[in-house]
Amino acid sequence: MHSTALSALTVQVLWAGFLVSMVFGAITQRTRFCTMGAISDVVSYGDWTRMRQWGMAVGVAMIGFSILAYGGWINPSKSIYASTRWLWLSALVGGFLFGFGMVLGSGCGSKTLVRIGSGNLKAFVVFLVMGVAAFATLKGITAVLRVATVERVGIELSQGTTLTDWAASALGVHATVAGMALSLVIGGGLILWASRERSFRHPENYIAGVGIGGAVIAMWWVSGNLGHVVEHPETLQEAFLATNSGRMEALSFTAPMAYALDWIILFSDRSKVLTLAVVSVLGVIAGSAVQAVVSGDFRWEGFGGTEDLANHLIGAMLMGIGGVTAMGCTVGQGLSGISTLSASSFLAVAGIMLGAVMALRYQNWRLERAV
Repeated sequence: MHSTALSALTVQVLWAGFLVSMVFGAITQRTRFCTMGAISDVVSYGDWTRMRQWGMAVGVAMIGFSILAYGGWINPSKSIYASTRWLWLSALVGGFLFGFGMVLGSGCGSKTLVRIGSGNLKAFVVFLVMGVAAFATLKGITAVLRVATVERVGIELSQGTTLTDWAASALGVHATVAGMALSLVIGGGLILWASRERSFRHPENYIAGVGIGGAVIAMWWVSGNLGHVVEHPETLQEAFLATNSGRMEALSFTAPMAYALDWIILFSDRSKVLTLAVVSVLGVIAGSAVQAVVSGDFRWEGFGGTEDLANHLIGAMLMGIGGVTAMGCTVGQGLSGISTLSASSFLAVAGIMLGAVMALRYQNWRLERAV
């Protein structure tokens, strides 16, 4: 492939990623899809509707990923979540910090971007602080702490760290067959669980579940198929165009916030180029903004006071640090990662949910004391 064709393909990948992210942002804005909101609804009101939306999205993404792998359109072993070292403590601790922070910050990373698109100035502050905290945890002071603590704890597994790898090794079958079987059982079970509740059977809920899950699948295809180059003309090695990791990526929003700020601040530096991570951040904001304006939901919103500001600042820092430590957020690990059946993703989601529940109880305790 010549350099001109490679540049044109890179542009196609970026535009495709931007459009997929716009759809994700529009659907999230329209349906109120939110992992933190889902947990809050269950804990505070016993309402499982949004949790069922999330379960359906996970199921759809999981089955879609396995179909792409089974059909040979993507290679699961090339994903950012594929590894032989299981950093289980990083996933748990990072997930817990992120989950606690997202409650204080009024939503996870993706929800923050969606709220920016609908005119929420609090979310813009969260984005800035979360992005800086994420960058510091990628390459700065908290990165040193991360590497010196939780990342020292891990288990080396020759067969890999996904449920697919374990099942294939135990049963002696091909990984794509094991992945398809597991995704149909787990993912299909989640879809059935979500659909069996009569009150859930509303078009908005199916738009949320199928639409969000479909966006994750689409991004896997964009990164792992459209942007896959067998032999890069400059390095003569396999490449995944427009990715920060050099591997196959899907939707995630913690590290991408850091990359987006880095791209904006150092825009004149020619080494800072657009990537799928950056355009996904911009795409979600744009999609949410379009949906908010069309539906009449766009309105400016600011902080209610000093305590409100403090909670959002602390929450943003915890999300930035926790999201990078866990290698993903409620979307990065909770949807994209878990669609690959990564064991770390399941642990990260458990940590996120535990942290969110603890934060909700903390907030309730504060309210009770104030009465």
